[in-house]
Amino acid sequence: MEAALVVRLEAAVSRLEAINARALPSAVPHDLVDYASAAQDPAILAFDELVADAVGRVSAAAGKIGAEVAEVTSVLEKAFLVGKDLLVRTKQTQPTAESVAVFMGPLNETVLEANTLAEGARSNHTNHLKAAAGSLAALAWISYTGKGCGMPLPIAHVEESWQMAEFYSNKVLVEYKNKDPDHVEWAKALKELYVPNLRDYVKRFYPLGPVWQPPGSAANKAPSAPCPPSASLLSSSATSSQPKAGMAAVFAEIGSGKPVTEGLRKVTKDMKSKNRTDRTGVVSTEGKQSRSVSAPSSTKGSAPAKFELQMGRKWVVEHQVGKKDLTIEDCDTKQSVYVFGCKDSVLQVNGKVNNITIDKCNKMGVLFKGVVAAFEVVNCNSVEVQCEGLVPTISIDNTSGCQLYLSNGSLETSITTAKSSEINALVPDVKSEGDWTEHSLPQQFIHAFNDGQFTTTAVCHSGA
Repeated sequence: MEAALVVRLEAAVSRLEAINARALPSAVPHDLVDYASAAQDPAILAFDELVADAVGRVSAAAGKIGAEVAEVTSVLEKAFLVGKDLLVRTKQTQPTAESVAVFMGPLNETVLEANTLAEGARSNHTNHLKAAAGSLAALAWISYTGKGCGMPLPIAHVEESWQMAEFYSNKVLVEYKNKDPDHVEWAKALKELYVPNLRDYVKRFYPLGPVWQPPGSAANKAPSAPCPPSASLLSSSATSSQPKAGMAAVFAEIGSGKPVTEGLRKVTKDMKSKNRTDRTGVVSTEGKQSRSVSAPSSTKGSAPAKFELQMGRKWVVEHQVGKKDLTIEDCDTKQSVYVFGCKDSVLQVNGKVNNITIDKCNKMGVLFKGVVAAFEVVNCNSVEVQCEGLVPTISIDNTSGCQLYLSNGSLETSITTAKSSEINALVPDVKSEGDWTEHSLPQQFIHAFNDGQFTTTAVCHSGA
């Protein structure tokens, strides 16, 4: 048994080393990096095991599917190999804003490569591509340098980054559950790679981030950083004509050489309505901006896009088109979220709020932690909703097409529907971990007059 395991690991490592040689032809100045010590570092050895085992399972499943899924999984492999190299090099790098920006360049390039695949031409595997590309945001934990760097702690970052990718991996599970087990295997392996494997790895070895070179050490003649990303990535006219989405946009900013925290926008105390000197009640989008809260300019003749906190109580998200990385970070249970007129976009609410309303949206996805009062969908088409926590009431009115993903913590919710069709609720499968069970909510009813009053029952369809 042990001999077979050793052979398997050696084969996997050999294959991944070959990929590594192609991925990093000139990014590593070997004379500056102590690879001998790294080879004995328990954290690096454990990362090798993570790549050989968890990444290996994703790759094996992708090989059965082929096509674009195998291609994007190969990029994912490369990203983890780049991540390992960065971990080895942290001890030779002092974490200034400039050195970290250059340091993360190779990972930035790899993420952009995956993002280009996900944003390219239409594919039968669009959800696979978006899940894999979006998941790579989790590797940004390697750039964590302390409380002031603008990131959550590494463990939290890995978990939060996976949540957005899971939105698309869940679609893969639902679509192929009864059609092709290879796709289900791939989606499950991708999730297990990050949660629990990468999360537990970070928790064990780097709960407070990587170990960087201390200031004033003897080996600080020059930070040992890989080659910076190519000029095309640093210019406004990148090779991809598609806008950079998700953490790819963050990596693009990191690769620009600007301070890591530059451009991060948080709703701080001085920005809240009660503390503002102008007392307009609206948090301006001017000045500091973050990719997750900036409003794109509207197309000619359409209403202006909005993404702002009004009066410190109401988040307004309006007329966003094609924005897959909308994120509300700084929120609380006294605030509400109102989403209006958005199309082909995804909003993530990273906190519990009072209530959320989705109005007149088309092809909209919403992920949220939980609400105090209610989640409402009104006058919408093709909406997907994923709740990770408690939601007392879900109301769906005059809507065509709504997919509700309910976690174990939200199964006690009360769902009210009116003038709506194609409403499906998906709940965790009790028989198979990681799978979903789909339930179609009735849209036709029979009303019968008996004993002086009408009684109503839902129409149930049965068939082969």
